[in-house]
Amino acid sequence: MSPEVPTPEMLPPEIPQRESYPFWNYLDLAAFVLVALMVLTVEALLAGAVRATLHVKPVFVLLPAQFLLYGVLLGALALMFRRYYGRPFWKSLRWVSSGMPWSFVATCGIVLAVVVMVASLVLRTPDINSPMKELLSDKSSVVLVAVFGITLGPLCEEMLFRGFLQPLLVRSLGAVQGVLLAAVPFGLLHLQEYGYSWRHVLLITAAGAGFGWMRERTGSTKAAVIMHASYNSVFFLLLAVQQAAPHAR
Repeated sequence: MSPEVPTPEMLPPEIPQRESYPFWNYLDLAAFVLVALMVLTVEALLAGAVRATLHVKPVFVLLPAQFLLYGVLLGALALMFRRYYGRPFWKSLRWVSSGMPWSFVATCGIVLAVVVMVASLVLRTPDINSPMKELLSDKSSVVLVAVFGITLGPLCEEMLFRGFLQPLLVRSLGAVQGVLLAAVPFGLLHLQEYGYSWRHVLLITAAGAGFGWMRERTGSTKAAVIMHASYNSVFFLLLAVQQAAPHAR
């Protein structure tokens, strides 16, 4: 007798393979970094030319330039995901519910801000004349920067660093190393803003690690954005109180 030929009904069901996440790779990251460097160069040249020509407050040039920069970078990611992978932008970067109360996530941002302020005192972080300090020299500039700093700023930065970069590093190096390494370029991004002060960059890197922990803990980039926004809110609130204090005397 010849052996019975198995029919499809007799075969065991195929086990669906779990999709690898993130689905992008280091070649995608390298291409994105190249695009980012080119866009940063163009932005710096255009912003400098506009400021030299129009002689307006820095905030009216730098904030629109920053907004356009983030828009181009996020647009490049969306194009990459859609064109080469056929994937949606927001879902790919894990814009999902955190499973935690948003009040708790926001409180984590406030606690992190207090920890960073204490660390700043321990490090004796100097009060230096930096581009950021000049940018916040008057009330209208503070208001505009604050609005950007608690809305679009955290949204765009977290989507780039915790949504796009961190998952790739975590997959390759592990959670702790990936979170810490993703925080380094986040801190360096603010180097020029704070007058190349290593103490300021170290503190911002530590804050980035805190946002990264939230992203890794919850699996939600949205949670990292909320934590980042509440963190920034503390400093803008203190700045507003500080600027109002002389007028109250």
